Amino acid sequence: MPTIALVDDDRNILASVSIALESEGYRVQTYTDGASALDGFQQTLPDLAILDIKMPRMDGMELLRRLRQRTDLPVIFLTSKDDEIDELFGLKMGADDFIKKPFSQRLLVERVKAVLRRFQPRDASPTAKVPDAARNLDRGALSMDQERHTCTWNGEAVTLTVTEFLILYALAQRPGVVKSRNALMDAAYDDQVYVDDRTIDSHIKRLRKKFKAVDDDFDMIETLYGVGYRFKEA
Repeated sequence: MPTIALVDDDRNILASVSIALESEGYRVQTYTDGASALDGFQQTLPDLAILDIKMPRMDGMELLRRLRQRTDLPVIFLTSKDDEIDELFGLKMGADDFIKKPFSQRLLVERVKAVLRRFQPRDASPTAKVPDAARNLDRGALSMDQERHTCTWNGEAVTLTVTEFLILYALAQRPGVVKSRNALMDAAYDDQVYVDDRTIDSHIKRLRKKFKAVDDDFDMIETLYGVGYRFKEA
């Protein structure tokens, strides 16, 4: 089973959430602050991390920033009820989901399952052989490999989070075809995860920024105001 890292300075949350996750068969690593978690991740990287935003020594935002420099590890943030600014900032940095405190253990477990399912395209199926053509997508300078979760533009690597990868893949599959925000939400999120339009907009903004970092002339993701987005036809 996957390993889940839980990072929170509230020991009651560490204890109760660990019990809930372990009862589902997950292995759990616990840390009381971002600095100790970062040290631990350098030794053993988990399959998913659940991060509290406000912690001593190193908060969740800083920990995510450092993680995104070297990994697309899926991250779920635990956030206070009214921290909308934190949520928007976290999405721009590459968080995959948010859960507002206080939360039910059942909800957290379901969100963990949902985010992990979005990672499944990275792994080859143990029961069926998928043709290479079904896992790879090439659109001009863009190349995407679902099995390896890699993306390149003009041969240069572009590091994407799982959600960014799924959104771009959905757009690039049919160049010229407009995808509504709802369609992109369906492609990138599990049915049990609820996000609004701003979430998709934030991911698109980050996608453009990442591609412009390797090609300042990148303009392949077009906005049709009031309709959605499309990948430009070559």
